[in-house]
Amino acid sequence: MDDGLKMITAELKYGKKSLAAEIPAKNYAGTLVPNSVSHERTGAEEINYALDNPIGTARLEDIVKPGESVVIVTSDITRPFPGSRVIPVIVERLRKAGTRDRDITVVFGLGSHRRHTEEEKKYLAGDGIYASEIKLIDSEMDSCVNLGTCANGTPVDIFKPVTEADRLICTGNLEFHYFAGYSGGAKALMPGVSSRAAIQANHSNMINEKAAAGSLDDNPVRQDIDQVGEFIKIDFILNVILDNRKEIVKAVAGHYLDAHRNGCRYLDRMNGVAIRSKADIVIASPGGYPKDINLYQAQKGLDNAKYAVKDGGIIILAASAAEGFGEETFEAWMKGKEPEAMVEEIKRNFVLGGHKAAAIAMILRKAEIFMVTDLDPELVRAVKCVPFSTVQTALDKALEQIGGEAFVLVMPDAGATIPLLKAAGESQG
Repeated sequence: MDDGLKMITAELKYGKKSLAAEIPAKNYAGTLVPNSVSHERTGAEEINYALDNPIGTARLEDIVKPGESVVIVTSDITRPFPGSRVIPVIVERLRKAGTRDRDITVVFGLGSHRRHTEEEKKYLAGDGIYASEIKLIDSEMDSCVNLGTCANGTPVDIFKPVTEADRLICTGNLEFHYFAGYSGGAKALMPGVSSRAAIQANHSNMINEKAAAGSLDDNPVRQDIDQVGEFIKIDFILNVILDNRKEIVKAVAGHYLDAHRNGCRYLDRMNGVAIRSKADIVIASPGGYPKDINLYQAQKGLDNAKYAVKDGGIIILAASAAEGFGEETFEAWMKGKEPEAMVEEIKRNFVLGGHKAAAIAMILRKAEIFMVTDLDPELVRAVKCVPFSTVQTALDKALEQIGGEAFVLVMPDAGATIPLLKAAGESQG
């Protein structure tokens, strides 16, 4: 068969199902997936190994004493953190150390997100934890205690029950973040259990050029996050890295900085993917549920895709967004402002929620966005994107628009993959 007639199938996660599209072989430039990084253990075995071999601290069982109150801060429903697999392992360690269930509180760090239903709490913590005496509560932005001010001027406002605990454990997923550099570490506290004012002050630094995916020590957003640990003692962290099948392939535990940085180095090797050139068309999925639960979360995959598309190109975003926009201010900005106005306004006056809209607006200055989504087509048009019912029809239109020689890259887990443009002869770091 003529190579021009051959087709490459691209499969993408979409909500809790999958979508597919056929790409002409002559246009196919590749699929960006995480690098193959060796790992000796997965799942609970890897979690226990990390807990047995903490970085920079004693073991959790040797830190916590009977009778002490313990708070475990964990992620909310919008994050892919497998809490129901991780929290029971931590709790079992605490129980062996003599901690009573009634002395343990699990705090879901909502940041500025909505509250959970009881069913969602059960899903996040696991049936056994939910049925125990362990308290499961959502953080509240209006119930914070000010502990001081970061060097960048950001207030350290932390949810009161977190500040009152004798021992504090932070958990979370570790992946690239489009302006905090990486998730994980003390990010469970800032913005996880912080006030709106603190979150807004911290996130206002997103316009700084150093506030980018993979940027750490000179990133002003991450500087705030890490400085929180100077105002409240973080006794222990446990962060996990997931592969594209949502399997735990790496866990790091211990000191909130030392263990976190160790995990970041592993993530760089796994999810920083080299490309030799940018593509005319990038087909991207944030990675399915919950990464595309709403447009607010799906934006992260869109932001990573921008590193792979040429100026003037097209990004095809396949994101269910079954819960709509996901945040009221974000929705108001997306529906009510022109892209250029968003970018200029966020420079003058940072607004939490508006920051995500401005991030999308900055992409729209670079490339056109075709969207395959559950959002109403009129809403998609209102936010200056082009709606399509299938990835295939979006791709066909993109090829027609750019031309038959266009190159197409696929990012099936764009929420966790960073394209790194490499010069010829340059090796992967």
